[in-house]
Amino acid sequence: MTKTDLFSAAFLLFSFWGFAQEKTIDTVYIFDNQLNSSKKVLKISKLEQADLLKNSTNLSEVLRFQSPIYIKENGRGMVSSPSFRGTTAQQTAFIWNGINVNSQFLGQGDINNLNLLGYDNLQVKSGGGSVIYGSSAIGGTIHLNNELTFNKGFHNSLFAEYGSFKTLNTFLKSSYSDEKISVKVSGNYVESENDYEVPEKNYINLNGQYRSKTFNLGFGYKINQKNTVSWQTQLYSGIQHYPVFSEYATKTKYLTNNFRSLASWDFKSMKVQNILRLAFLEEEFQYFAYIDRPKSSGGTGKSYIAKNDFNYVFNDKIALNLIAEYQLNKAEGYQSGIKDVSRNAGSFAGLLRWIPNQKFYFEIGAKKDFVEKIESPFIYSFSGKFKATDWYSAVFNFSKNFRYPSFNDLYWKPGGNLNLKSEVSHQAELGNNFAHKGFKLNLTPYYMRIENMIRWLPTSVGIASPINTSKVESYGLESQLDFEKTFGKNKAKISAGYVFTHSKDLETNQFLTYVPKYKIFGNASYGYDFAEIFLQGMYNGLTFTTSDEKLSSAIQPYFVMNAGLNFTVLKIYCLGFKVNNVFDEIYETTAYFPLPKRNYSANLFINF
Repeated sequence: MTKTDLFSAAFLLFSFWGFAQEKTIDTVYIFDNQLNSSKKVLKISKLEQADLLKNSTNLSEVLRFQSPIYIKENGRGMVSSPSFRGTTAQQTAFIWNGINVNSQFLGQGDINNLNLLGYDNLQVKSGGGSVIYGSSAIGGTIHLNNELTFNKGFHNSLFAEYGSFKTLNTFLKSSYSDEKISVKVSGNYVESENDYEVPEKNYINLNGQYRSKTFNLGFGYKINQKNTVSWQTQLYSGIQHYPVFSEYATKTKYLTNNFRSLASWDFKSMKVQNILRLAFLEEEFQYFAYIDRPKSSGGTGKSYIAKNDFNYVFNDKIALNLIAEYQLNKAEGYQSGIKDVSRNAGSFAGLLRWIPNQKFYFEIGAKKDFVEKIESPFIYSFSGKFKATDWYSAVFNFSKNFRYPSFNDLYWKPGGNLNLKSEVSHQAELGNNFAHKGFKLNLTPYYMRIENMIRWLPTSVGIASPINTSKVESYGLESQLDFEKTFGKNKAKISAGYVFTHSKDLETNQFLTYVPKYKIFGNASYGYDFAEIFLQGMYNGLTFTTSDEKLSSAIQPYFVMNAGLNFTVLKIYCLGFKVNNVFDEIYETTAYFPLPKRNYSANLFINF
């Protein structure tokens, strides 16, 4: 059976779902259990489904307007990568239900090939996390989370949106649960001609169309009060036609297929919790240098993962967490020199959590990775929290994190380098949290130093090759103010962030490319009874695009605002209208690829 057949069969499942009145939530099963502990000492922003729907175009838009991350996007819906605290895309880890899903080929995730709708929430964690989440968790981690609820009955939701540039976005989710069983199924289909114009730049987004489809299935079963088994799986298929600058230029395209499956057994008693996870990840890509001819290059990567997370509570003050993981990574490339390679990797980690009293919390972690044919460092983390008063608390974090070379870094021909070392980072941060009535303010200065950074550079024989060369120093400030208030039929919510980033290559004393020094983002909404209005704003400062800090090539500062209206009818229907780029700003996040000027969308969301 082909993946197309699997998608067709999957969507047919929706026809068997019925409707019933909701019940009170009994239990929520969370696949990524470590996130709850991390919230005590790390800055984590959580975006629920309502937040995601405000930027339903793609994940890039969500992160651009609702997080401190800079998103480098080669045109709307195209290749997109993050810069987190002045780091590169390879130094951000994407975590799907507790499992690192960065590409084995590239060592990073393409944001626009990670579907947006189909997750119950998205969480953005600033700072290093390699002790728990492994390679690439240096600048931060982006968590794509699914949850299963028990004893809730039937619940269904449908989202349909149509917008400028012939953009269609549809999503359907249905779930059923009782005291023992929980099942959730969802599907998402997106397509766009994406043929926008920016006359001031003499730019038409030619050959920019894209489409994708995703299917998610989750299942949980409570064996008894102590044991729960669960399964989460995802199928994704996407195609992107890369923009060209002339109708006479050669048109290209890129196809992606991903399959992810995760089985989990959770045992929980008064003293012991143990979670055993078994996962299989498959990534496949095909690049067509001529869209009407056979593929020019491609590859298939497979990862087999076993991970055990054991937690023992000695008393109400001390708990010990032991994490063991094994991975077998395999890859086979086409026209890349990667014939048939494999890699064994394993790790052991321990975390000790201590709560001496109501004012203090401490956590110390250590980890050793064993990666075949690659030297990996001993890493650690040390965190603490001090609650000084009801309105102020401080947290500190020190950690050593790493990234080991990807398959492309090692085996690509010509140019791959088998002698690469792992990148290593040391970092520290001090978070200051203030709370008063409905206001919350976070101020987090940080410092980071990265050694052995892997960079592809020209060689004397005229080809590019990766080498451990750079030492990067990054420091700055992340801050965010949140306010939420409900009174009668009125509900107001405001969230605003200011980010300062200073990130330099210490060997050249030049700023890193695509790292703006300043970013400001804000979201505000006001609702009364059945109506809601929301605004979004984002400012990015000057952004260098070349390593020599050439001002003529830099992206100039810009400010973009979005606005939207939502109306709820008969409690289950929500009609929405949105204006993107209200002020018709001309801007780009990657040189030579402007993003759309003012554009519109309308949507219908049904919750039943």
